[in-house]
Amino acid sequence: MDFTGKTAVVTGGSRGIGRAVCLELAKGGASVVLCCAGNMAAAEETVKACEAAGGRAMALRCGVTDAGQVKALMDVALGKFGRIDILVNNAGITRDGLLAMMKEPDFDAVVDTNLKGAFLCMKAAVRPMMKQRYGHIVNLSSVVGLRGNAGQVNYAASKAGIIGMTKSLAKELASRGITVNAVAPGFIDTDMTAAIPEAARAAALSGIPMARLGAPEEVARAVAFLASDDAAYITGQVLAVDGGMAM
Repeated sequence: MDFTGKTAVVTGGSRGIGRAVCLELAKGGASVVLCCAGNMAAAEETVKACEAAGGRAMALRCGVTDAGQVKALMDVALGKFGRIDILVNNAGITRDGLLAMMKEPDFDAVVDTNLKGAFLCMKAAVRPMMKQRYGHIVNLSSVVGLRGNAGQVNYAASKAGIIGMTKSLAKELASRGITVNAVAPGFIDTDMTAAIPEAARAAALSGIPMARLGAPEEVARAVAFLASDDAAYITGQVLAVDGGMAM
């Protein structure tokens, strides 16, 4: 896929799926602005990898729950590259626990980062996209947002909310030449899933028809497709990349 001349903003781009997305877009020639809230050393490593892959890249610290920081992120992207063509909302956290024992701050933190963060980023990116009458927004949901999961009421709510928000914004922006889609990964081999206890990993694998974890690169290729002009007539859709887990 050719992203020459395109500028992409990717949140949570320092590791895992976000890093793989940055690399996939960079391979196509995109200029990538990636942000993370914490590990800037990892973010800079992603920048180097993007440049080695053939794209241009820069990393910024940004907490997606802060509207001012999000606006500054988009302003830097516009100032550096002149336009925003692609937005990938990947930043996300988990604070798992059964509802009866879940602390209210753990619910709020997950919904604020995963759902409100995507809202703030889309709101800030939409104006330049509307002026261009061109843009592709891809939101990272989850198989958990499609089917739920015990111990993840907060995470499931945030990821299901992403789907509703995606479909609603797709209807708002379709006439402006902007597509809005979501990708719903299943059990992907990342740092986040590596922390899951072995018994829980085995139980999850038993529910995957393909009987293996997915790779971040497999999710990234789906995101890149929806961010490309090859998907120009696709909007408001949710693409599950889950080995059949949500069937």
